[in-house]
Amino acid sequence: MTKETYSLGVVSVSFRKHTPLEILKQMKTAGLNFIEWGSDVHAPPRDIENLKTIASMQKEYGVATSSYGTYFRLGVTPVEELADYIRAAEILGTNVLRLWCGDKCGKDMTDAERSFLLSECKKAAAIAEKENVILCMECHRWSFTEEPEDAAWLMENVASRNFRMYWQPPHWKTREEALESARKIMPYALNIHVFNLQMQGETPAQKPLADAISDWRSFLEYFPAPRALLLEFMPHGTLDELVEEASSLREIAT
Repeated sequence: MTKETYSLGVVSVSFRKHTPLEILKQMKTAGLNFIEWGSDVHAPPRDIENLKTIASMQKEYGVATSSYGTYFRLGVTPVEELADYIRAAEILGTNVLRLWCGDKCGKDMTDAERSFLLSECKKAAAIAEKENVILCMECHRWSFTEEPEDAAWLMENVASRNFRMYWQPPHWKTREEALESARKIMPYALNIHVFNLQMQGETPAQKPLADAISDWRSFLEYFPAPRALLLEFMPHGTLDELVEEASSLREIAT
């Protein structure tokens, strides 16, 4: 029986100052084969020729698109615009799209706001089912899915296999709280954003992933393969660091 393995890659928004070609070249050096292209800088959804160029280039470098990292915000962006992002994802070669959910934490929402957001999520899920794509929400601050309880509530109430979650450690919380978040998100999570952010006062600081290998091995007990593990936030934000961070990612994944 073949052992399941993780798909190891990177999030392109880690390197907004670099071109897709520069990123792909460094990925080859780092031995990474999967990428989540961001819709804000590298792969805007309506720039069809650029999307086709990226799709062609990544084949040359042995890279596949794990997911399309959009800045589509459910409850804010008109749901009709989702079609542009789905078309872009198809050109890039993936059926997984990362979305943002709302523009505030669930505890800060009124009942009416929560009801409206749920309605928009159900509309998006219906589109995803029709188009055979998977929409994934992030556990991001200042969004409805910031807290795992709200994320789980949303997943249960949308109730669609095409409407899922990502997971990333809540860096503003304790390790124990991060593990509890992983436990609650586990049933719904598809891909994982991997980084080592440590709070210094009120400011998150980017640290080497090598310093958090033990923590990440604990996190991944809740998220067994196959899943995509996607690097985000280099310690100093430079492309040169990708080789070392990829090495730490492989150590975590084995």
